[in-house]
Amino acid sequence: MIVLTVLAFAAGSEAAAKKTKELVQTPASDSRIEYTGRVLSEGGDVSYDWSGVYFRVRFNGPYLAMKCSDTKNCWFNLWIDKEMGPKADRTFLVAAKDTVIVLAEGLGKGEHEVILQKRTEGEQGRFTVHHFLSEGDLLQARGRRDRHIEFIGDSYTCGYGTESGDKNDPFLAETENCNLTYAAIASRYFGADFNLVSHSGQGICRNYDDFRPGYNMPDRYSQIFDEEKESVWTPDMAPYTPDLVVIYLCTNDFSTARQPHETIFAGRYIELLKKVKAYYGEDTPILCIASNVTPFSFDYIRNACMMSGLSNLTYVGLTSGIHNYEDDLGASWHPNYKGHIKVASSVIPYISTITGWEMEPKVYE
Repeated sequence: MIVLTVLAFAAGSEAAAKKTKELVQTPASDSRIEYTGRVLSEGGDVSYDWSGVYFRVRFNGPYLAMKCSDTKNCWFNLWIDKEMGPKADRTFLVAAKDTVIVLAEGLGKGEHEVILQKRTEGEQGRFTVHHFLSEGDLLQARGRRDRHIEFIGDSYTCGYGTESGDKNDPFLAETENCNLTYAAIASRYFGADFNLVSHSGQGICRNYDDFRPGYNMPDRYSQIFDEEKESVWTPDMAPYTPDLVVIYLCTNDFSTARQPHETIFAGRYIELLKKVKAYYGEDTPILCIASNVTPFSFDYIRNACMMSGLSNLTYVGLTSGIHNYEDDLGASWHPNYKGHIKVASSVIPYISTITGWEMEPKVYE
């Protein structure tokens, strides 16, 4: 622990200069801080690039900031003294190295908690937290929730276009928000922690428009970093084991009016299923979702699951009627928040049945 005097700078449109403060410096890798998602700790730094990674920091006092770096332009959601809901207290961009961002200030005395979630995917940059700056000591995180879901997917799981207002809008990083996807909605419904392993344009055996052939989601699933092939992830690097893994892939395999050979698709799908089972155990249930891209997608996924010989697999198919094609869509014909609510409402009953978690009469949000 280091006590120092720094000049703290605010993020976004807030005033750049703040008064000098006596602050406690704590490395990002401190065990009192709770990270959810795939991260790499090196020295005092913690780095990550997958969508949806979030951390919780509890602290005493009115002020918390972080020194951080970003390789490109990542967007974040921030909550103060509340759980992650569909609307963040603040959204901001990090697009610089070694910058100090104020996360909370002017709070009342006593304990407070900040949650920061990466809302954009790996293509938008790798984010590194170097250390935290607080007026009071950091406290031990409250602990993880009893439930955890891992989601493996493509742009739908990343949140591509969730905050866009029109299906003809182009992709913009600022309208990508993984916190408004079916994955986040379903996790909130069940009060579960969640992590995402997702990348736009990825398929099981064929990416969108044949981009980067031979390098698909079953390959990326083995990586610590979405954008680094050489990084190898192992389940002992995470302090949690999911109660359920959800796979929502196949849309890009059937993109641009083409479809993959079913034998090739099945082989790679089974490869992914076996990786999940190897990581988390044979008893870990997997929910496999076939998208509404084509009726064939359900047949492909059902047949792959049956051929795998694995247990605890459930498959479900979404049809073209899952959402409308006007106000339920955002950028590039991807579901917006309204569309994702409909997808989540179709998936939640399966999650309940698989896990035994009760469905309660409450709003999907």
